[in-house]
Amino acid sequence: MVNQTITHPIDAPGKARGMDQDPDPEIPAKARRRQFSARYKAEVLASYDQLPRNERGAFLRREGLYACNITEWRHQRDRGALEALAKPSGRPPTDPRDREIAGLRKENERLSRELDKARKVIEVQQKLSALLEQLATDSAAGTGETK
Repeated sequence: MVNQTITHPIDAPGKARGMDQDPDPEIPAKARRRQFSARYKAEVLASYDQLPRNERGAFLRREGLYACNITEWRHQRDRGALEALAKPSGRPPTDPRDREIAGLRKENERLSRELDKARKVIEVQQKLSALLEQLATDSAAGTGETK
């Protein structure tokens, strides 16, 4: 059996071992808090809740977690569930500005169609007026009447 001992970074009081060596690139220079995804939190909570009381501590040690993590995650889960239940069902209400913009676009399209119709009517009236004027001058010239 191999004797496994943990070596401490400090051999003598106040003296750090290996100070002349480069720092290990695997160890970050500054400690950061771990971040856990929502999925991981949910899985851990489900697993933790299924365990018997006497195995929960071992589970937390295996995962590298604390009991306060479990407590906080439960609060987050419950708060999220309450917020989800408090949301009104159905479509979210639209912004009044968006409704106004949609209404103005509709009105603009309607007015553009009416303007196109009016332009066609004016064009037809101009052609009709020119045709009537030509008929009037042709009939006056054909009968020999002069004014």
